Amino acid sequence: MSTPSLIGVKAVLFDLDGTLIDSAPDLAGAGNDLRAARGLAPVAYERFRPMVGAGARGMIKVALDVGLEDADFDALRTEFLSLYEGRMTRLTRLFPDCVPMLAALEARHMPWGIVTNKAMRFTEPVVNALELKTRAGAVVSGDTTPHAKPHPAPLLEAARLMNVAPGDCIYVGDDLRDVQAGRAAGMRTVAAAWGYLGEGEHISDWGADQLIQEPLQLLQLLGMT
Repeated sequence: MSTPSLIGVKAVLFDLDGTLIDSAPDLAGAGNDLRAARGLAPVAYERFRPMVGAGARGMIKVALDVGLEDADFDALRTEFLSLYEGRMTRLTRLFPDCVPMLAALEARHMPWGIVTNKAMRFTEPVVNALELKTRAGAVVSGDTTPHAKPHPAPLLEAARLMNVAPGDCIYVGDDLRDVQAGRAAGMRTVAAAWGYLGEGEHISDWGADQLIQEPLQLLQLLGMT
């Protein structure tokens, strides 16, 4: 990817969990807190990590093998979210290479924003704790608009808030839904291979315009190196 292919972009939008921040330790911790409350031994972190993109549903499935179809799911989801809320900034950090990447975007006066399926109840405390709220041009959560990703509405709302045409934005994310949402919004898409990636199709099959292995490669694509 030595040849920049995204020159002319006017704003960069990022998914949050698995793209900008590593929230897996706290989400997995809440999953194991569910188990501890039932006298069960912890599950290995490596089992939780790929499922972070599925949120509470993924964590509960790994922790207790309970799915959406189970009668206990709604109550477990409420319990899990309460446990997560109590620890969601304990271990969550920016991915290390995202620190210089964001600094470089800002140094070049490239606006950037966040579009996540995480509810604002959780998004706001996390972005505040990581001092991202005042830096981002927009923070759009899963409940900001009537639809969450893969629907394009959240991405279109972020572009509106940043006063940038959707076609002048790129969206960077670590889940198939990110690519689907970006494409539906008329944005170019970048798949982040350092993220959680989920299960199912391989990242190279998602149809993203670009695939990058590390955050700093984004600067190459934007012609900033």
